[in-house]
Amino acid sequence: MRPNGFVIAIDGPSGAGKSTLARLLSQRLGYMQIDTGAMYRSAALLISRMGIDLSRLDAVSDFCNTLDIRFQMNGNEKRVLANGEDVTDHIRTPEVSLLTSKVSALAPVREALMASQREMGRVGGVVLEGRDIGTVVFPDADVKFFLTATPQERGRRRFEELRAKGEQVSLEDTVADVVKRDEQDSKRDLAPLRQAEDAIPVDSTTKTIEEVLDMMEASVKSKMEQRGRES
Repeated sequence: MRPNGFVIAIDGPSGAGKSTLARLLSQRLGYMQIDTGAMYRSAALLISRMGIDLSRLDAVSDFCNTLDIRFQMNGNEKRVLANGEDVTDHIRTPEVSLLTSKVSALAPVREALMASQREMGRVGGVVLEGRDIGTVVFPDADVKFFLTATPQERGRRRFEELRAKGEQVSLEDTVADVVKRDEQDSKRDLAPLRQAEDAIPVDSTTKTIEEVLDMMEASVKSKMEQRGRES
């Protein structure tokens, strides 16, 4: 057992509800949530703004050496700070989502952010979500979940989220973006999206957030009880 508790990994494709469930599960357990998706989105946003050519890995690497991403609580809301700038409201657009898939496949980006994630989580008491947490970042995570839903359902959720923010998007295009992101994430050479062999599969297509959350919490507490009996 790590000093502060378990490392819990939640992996899965875009729009499966990983961030929401990681936040709620961390609150129930009294753990810290490390939003790895927000970290990669922040890197993608800043790289885009700076006009860095993704084919120039030396330039990408130099940028990553200056990248500082932190999470800050504002009441009950978590804000994302990238090099001192609050980028929370800028990293969830469809354009940033697609760019993130490309940026996160670059070795200098992954190495830099993975080092940060491992440092944040090394003492335990954390919930991390992403696409390779249980396979690459923390292959020794205490509990692993692989969360998914059909592309149509994930696209619908994303569509409603974007519309609620006032963005003009179509359901058809949003679903198409989800399918494209899945293909990019699954076929990339570096740390592709895949389910860890020891992960607990969770299909949220027809389940409410509460139903999935209850199941995940029960799985974690069962593992804690088992670990306690073994110690």
